[in-house]
Amino acid sequence: VFETMRVFLYFMLLATTTAWHSHRLPAAGRLLRRASTTKMGASNSQYSMPDQPARFAKAKADQNQRFLDITSVYDPSYLSGLRVGLTGANRGIGLSLAKELTAQGAKVVAIVRKSSPELDALKPEEVITGIEATSDEACKGLAGKVKGGKLDVLINNAGYFYEPVEMIGDSSLNFSEELKMIDICALGPLRVTSNLFQNGLLVEGCKVAMITSQGGSISWRTTQNPNGGDYGHHMSKAAANMMGVLVAQEFRQHKIPVTILHPGFNKTDMTKKYEKIWEIEGAVDASVGSKRVLHEVGKIDMERTGKFFNCEDGLEIPW
Repeated sequence: VFETMRVFLYFMLLATTTAWHSHRLPAAGRLLRRASTTKMGASNSQYSMPDQPARFAKAKADQNQRFLDITSVYDPSYLSGLRVGLTGANRGIGLSLAKELTAQGAKVVAIVRKSSPELDALKPEEVITGIEATSDEACKGLAGKVKGGKLDVLINNAGYFYEPVEMIGDSSLNFSEELKMIDICALGPLRVTSNLFQNGLLVEGCKVAMITSQGGSISWRTTQNPNGGDYGHHMSKAAANMMGVLVAQEFRQHKIPVTILHPGFNKTDMTKKYEKIWEIEGAVDASVGSKRVLHEVGKIDMERTGKFFNCEDGLEIPW
């Protein structure tokens, strides 16, 4: 009986002490727990909102100039004279980035499968063709085609978006297209980045931007895809995000920061299948989107390496 009472009193004392410490030490207890919960739920102001229409509506209600008018904060002066490698520069947001970079005095090194009249009209510093993102051999030959030396910035922008909305229920899954998206969006930038680094074109002090998508956030699927769908797109972007973080980790020792960026909702051929909701969700012309991206590129440093940012509002996106 005595032993039973002793054990009972011991556990009562332990429970009381734990409760007292939880009450007395919020910094070590409740605040830590709250911070962890906030991070998981991404409700902290550190994070962007997952609901795109609500995010846009809030920006208008708050008169958020960072969101609504990027020129109010964008200072492109840092770009002048920089050698900027840019994949997918021949069309879409990539072409808009090339236009903005050129306008700001950057030396564009366009890395593409094939050029376009619009890209050629910009007279880039270099146009490197024949770089198929899915080809190991083509990407292995990339560095040998770069004639002007090391890059100050690399923007991995090339991507691919299969147009149909894939669903299991209507038998619209396309596995070959899913693999193609993963190959282009995740392995493509890894092929390009690794080749340039291995050949001395990415060195300490340069910056790497991985353009992926909010569609790669697993946390946000319950909000943005309540019924599932678009399997290949979301899997490819999640894989691209993972790739970006791993490259950031490996490049830390070389003092090369790598940041993952969601470019925002831009009106391009790639997003045309969502044309009906462009205005509701705050889609912008690609010329505006390019300024948003380059604003965030200018902020890349070792403090931000390996993080995932929304170029619409500058806030983080949870994984």
